[in-house]
Amino acid sequence: MTRILLLGGTTEASTLARLLAGAGAEAVFSYAGRTERPAPQPLPTRVGGFGGVPGLADYLRDEGITHVVDATHPFAAGMSRNAVAACAEAGVALVALERPGWTEAGGACWTRVDDIAGAVSALPERGARVFLAIGKQNVADFAAKAGNFYLLRLVDPPKDPLPLPDAEAVIARGPFDVAGDRALMQHHRITHVVAKNGGGAGARAKLDAARALGLPVILIDRPAVPPRKVLHSAEAVMAWLGHEADLGV
Repeated sequence: MTRILLLGGTTEASTLARLLAGAGAEAVFSYAGRTERPAPQPLPTRVGGFGGVPGLADYLRDEGITHVVDATHPFAAGMSRNAVAACAEAGVALVALERPGWTEAGGACWTRVDDIAGAVSALPERGARVFLAIGKQNVADFAAKAGNFYLLRLVDPPKDPLPLPDAEAVIARGPFDVAGDRALMQHHRITHVVAKNGGGAGARAKLDAARALGLPVILIDRPAVPPRKVLHSAEAVMAWLGHEADLGV
C-alpha cells in the first residue's frame, strides 16, 4: 500500500495536500511547529520534529511510509537534509516540491549574499531603515548593525521583546500584493529590503515594490541541500506519484 508523508509549511504543500485528499491518497501532512496557527489541512496532520535523521527514519519505517514529498520552505535546509538521509536509510522514495527562486527584473537593484552574515555585512552601519523580511529566525544577528531601524513582518506576534534596539513588527499572513507592500515601505520610510530567496508569487510583492520605489534589495541565496529529485508544481508531484503508485486518480 502506498503511504505518503508530506513535509509541509508552504503554499505549494497546501495545494498538494488538497490534490492528495481529492485523490483519496493515504497521506500524512507534517508541520514543523514554528507557526502557532498553521493553516488547517484536508489530511491527517502531525506537528513537531522527528528527532533528526534517526527519528525520521524510524517514523518512516514504523508508519509504513513509501513516499516522502519535501515541500518545506527552501530555507528549511536542515529538514531537507534530514529527509534525504532518512529516506536513503529507510529505502523510501523522495521528491522535493520546490518553487523556483526569484530572478532580477529590469531596473531592480539587488545585492546577492550567501547567508545571514553576508546580509548583515551588506547593510550600512547606521541610519538605514530596513524592511527585514526574513521571518523570525536569525533576527538577533542584525543587532550587529544596531544603528539601523528594522521593520519585521511576522505571522505570529512575538512572545518576547524584539532582540533589536530600534525595531517594529507588523503581524500579517500572505500572500501580499505590490500596492500593499509599497504602501507599507513608504509609511515606514524604508531605505533597504533584506529578503531570503524563497521564490513563489505570493512573497515576491516586496521585491517588486522595492523596484518601484528604487530601493536596494539584499537577497540571501538558498542554502545547499544534497542532490535529490526536484519538481516545481503540485501537479508534477501528483504525476510522479501516479507513475509509481495507484492513488485512485
